[in-house]
Amino acid sequence: MTKQDNAIQMFEEQKIRTIWDEEQEEWYFSVVDVVGVLTEQTTLRGASTYWAVLKKRLKNEGADQLLTNCKQLKLQSPKDGKRYKTDVANIEQLFRIIQSIPSPKAEPLKMWLAEVGRERVEETLDP
Repeated sequence: MTKQDNAIQMFEEQKIRTIWDEEQEEWYFSVVDVVGVLTEQTTLRGASTYWAVLKKRLKNEGADQLLTNCKQLKLQSPKDGKRYKTDVANIEQLFRIIQSIPSPKAEPLKMWLAEVGRERVEETLDP
């Protein structure tokens, strides 16, 4: 089993649940949290609904590989604190998802993701 560390990352005062997969040496981000930020959803349910519709659209556009490569990992729910399987994506996959959502927050979020990735690489090289 892979050792995984959960963390909350902050983007413009909004929480994005993340998980570090030590075996893959990669951050995974909650897709619903990112979609919520981009679409300015006020509830997790609204973000989940948007993601469900977007998944259908991406599938129709032939982005099956993107959706297939997205994993489900257990992340802590902000509602009850329990851990549930949640759609997560690595940084590369998130860039593709972000491209599919018209939002003025897309560019700032891409820059933030690049910074999070850079920080983790630096930590790995110089613990």
